Amino acid sequence: MRILILGFLLISSVRSFGQLSEKHYRIYSVKLNKEVTLADIAAEMNRYDVLFFGEEHNDSVAHYLQHKMLETLHQSFSNRVTLSMEMFDRDVQTVMNEYLKGDIREKNFTKDARVWSNYKDYRPLIEFAKNNKLDIICANAPSRYTNLAGRKGQEALMGLSDDSKKNFAPLPYRVADGKYYEKLMMMSSHHAPTATDSVSKTLHPKMAMGGFNLITAQSLWDATMAYSIAQYLKKHKGNKVLQVNGRFHSDEGFAIVTQLKLYEPSLRSLIISSGTDDSFPNIDWSKHAPLGDFIIITDPTVPRTYQE
Repeated sequence: MRILILGFLLISSVRSFGQLSEKHYRIYSVKLNKEVTLADIAAEMNRYDVLFFGEEHNDSVAHYLQHKMLETLHQSFSNRVTLSMEMFDRDVQTVMNEYLKGDIREKNFTKDARVWSNYKDYRPLIEFAKNNKLDIICANAPSRYTNLAGRKGQEALMGLSDDSKKNFAPLPYRVADGKYYEKLMMMSSHHAPTATDSVSKTLHPKMAMGGFNLITAQSLWDATMAYSIAQYLKKHKGNKVLQVNGRFHSDEGFAIVTQLKLYEPSLRSLIISSGTDDSFPNIDWSKHAPLGDFIIITDPTVPRTYQE
């Protein structure tokens, strides 16, 4: 708690010295091989359905840009814009809808929706959607199910009730393979799921929690977020979805992006990969180009919203 309070004070101090601005980030289009603007990304969305915004969860500049991106998309597509978020689970969709409609108070919403401890980072997105009557997709699978999948496999999920199964992707779901599997296995910065993000730091997947299968658990998160988006767009054809998630869930077109193609091959996706780089603002874009369609590098001197 002390760390989070310190983080909030840090970001508050940044804002007190002046709003974050274009000097704190650079956006690069891989296709055009040049720096572009958020408006350019919104224009590109005329030909696409889903925009993945992959973030580092404590990057204050990325959170600022997500809000600006949602605003820019709204200016272009009005009420055809929908926000989808890793940060909310499918089983709290009713709570989200009640809050967006103004039926319940914020303090009840934050409690019953089980918001992340850094909810302050995402609150501007929620409030923008609420004020502009935009839908929000609570896209993720609750951690109780990913934990069960990691401990006992998909077979354990099959034994759950039909009501429980509504909260995650249909069974059986595809488990990570190929390059994404290799990436998961090679990354020493992953361990078994926490109550918030599906990607946290420290242990190698095979070592996590002595026999916990991170690949099976991680894949349920990815599959469920993809399924949630596909399910929504089947009912709301023509909408543009801004999906906010940790960058590991969408970088290189892996994870959610790959799973989305399985659920609805016709959907077209663009990927933003956002992160810091100590070389800012003199960035070697070629180093980041494989990560997405648009690369956002943020100023590493701007304080993080909390310290990991």
